[in-house]
Amino acid sequence: MPPMSRGANVALTREIPGLKQLVVGVSWNPGAEHLLEDNMVFAVVLCDAASKALSPEHFVFFNQLTTPDESVTRIEKALAGDKEQVEIDLPDVPAEVARIVVVVYVNDGTAQRRTLGQLRELSVVVREAPSDRELVRSENLAPALSNETAVVLGEVYRNGRDWKFKVVGDGYASGISGVASDYGLPL
Repeated sequence: MPPMSRGANVALTREIPGLKQLVVGVSWNPGAEHLLEDNMVFAVVLCDAASKALSPEHFVFFNQLTTPDESVTRIEKALAGDKEQVEIDLPDVPAEVARIVVVVYVNDGTAQRRTLGQLRELSVVVREAPSDRELVRSENLAPALSNETAVVLGEVYRNGRDWKFKVVGDGYASGISGVASDYGLPL
């Protein structure tokens, strides 16, 4: 399957009846930017129909490894060449969750003056669990980034009774605070 471009979407559960678990991962290549590499953060936000986080506990990242219902869990050791991954148990995702937004950002502080525009490669991939069979991979999203310090890579979302995945690629020069503001997350 060729890489999906920004804005493209695919019907996951309609194409694969019986699909219950996904692994969503991200890969990046910072080149020689080791400080950037060390400060990259992968996160997901579980949002309602208004695209607002259900609660602060519905933001999964390195300090909060799972949602309260454990439907989305950060995988301790990413596999298949990804830098970071989460597992999503589709049947267990609360009914009020309309979309699961996949984000990467540069942690503030020591990484000042580092941006995602310095990355050589950045992509999001969706795999079927537990087989790890690749279902979807985005195009390289890095070339379109410049001064952004956060980017919404994609989203797993409900479409009626089905789940779909969309490549987004929207960057934020305001970093995680911009993402938090848009999705109603307190920082």
